[in-house]
Amino acid sequence: MDTALFVIQLLNGLQLGLLLFLVASGLTLIFGILDFVNLAHGALYMLGAFICATLTMWTGSFVLSVILSLPVVGAIGFAIERLVARSLYTRDHLDQVLATFGLILVLDTLAHLIWGPEGMAIPLPAWLDGQIAVTETLVIPTYRLLIIATGLATAGGLFWLVNYTRLGMLIRAGASNRTMVAALGINIQLLFSLVFALGAVLAGLAGMLVAPITEASIGMGNNIIITAFVVIIVGGIGSMKGAFIAALMIGLIDTLGRSFLDDIFKLFMSTAAAETSAPAVSAMLIYIIMAAVLAVRPQGLFPPKVR
Repeated sequence: MDTALFVIQLLNGLQLGLLLFLVASGLTLIFGILDFVNLAHGALYMLGAFICATLTMWTGSFVLSVILSLPVVGAIGFAIERLVARSLYTRDHLDQVLATFGLILVLDTLAHLIWGPEGMAIPLPAWLDGQIAVTETLVIPTYRLLIIATGLATAGGLFWLVNYTRLGMLIRAGASNRTMVAALGINIQLLFSLVFALGAVLAGLAGMLVAPITEASIGMGNNIIITAFVVIIVGGIGSMKGAFIAALMIGLIDTLGRSFLDDIFKLFMSTAAAETSAPAVSAMLIYIIMAAVLAVRPQGLFPPKVR
């Protein structure tokens, strides 16, 4: 096996895993704490990409555009919670699924009207558009390292927020017993709005980071939201630690499976059969893992501690 290729694919898997964590962490906050099934979470990922692309065109700076886009996406999430989600908290999950599926169609149509049917590419500054040569055969794109560093920094920031701040204490308390928190005089509705906005910011950040690679496009969040649900189910609904570990695991397994599964199959089957079956198996691999986890630990690998 080519060592340089393996390292590159390993970094690709780490990058994918951290992007998945950004989306899944926001989703697990909303799903695990608010008990709200938000299928439109992927649409916020898309809006983050489009808003960042637009601001990059206006300002000429990708980094400044990311900083300016985060509060905009957070405000959109805050508005969605007030206008759509709040009235659905006490409703059945099926009602939430139907409402947020309709919201996907609305947001996709709005994006189509505002930005048009074609995607928007985001140009990177020269200092992010280069490569770092580790060896003669191992060359790592600078922007990939930035995505990995941003994902790790965000994970650390979320860990600090949830475990060592007053807001994090209220979030954990609201997840355990929202009635008691409200009885103690905490504005539980404002708390839920802030949690929803934070989830939107995390999804939007993932969209902003991936847009320079894949470009912002209509419906780009519809695929990643499915994988994000797999992540939070495997990790444990409501568990930030579980979302982080499961996202890395899913990202690495998906990337390495697509790259090297055919080589493994060639060890015990013909080349033609391996090249035919490997792509199909690699596409199903994360769902097979999810099914196995649900069969052994239905609550996920790292369920949150509850009283």
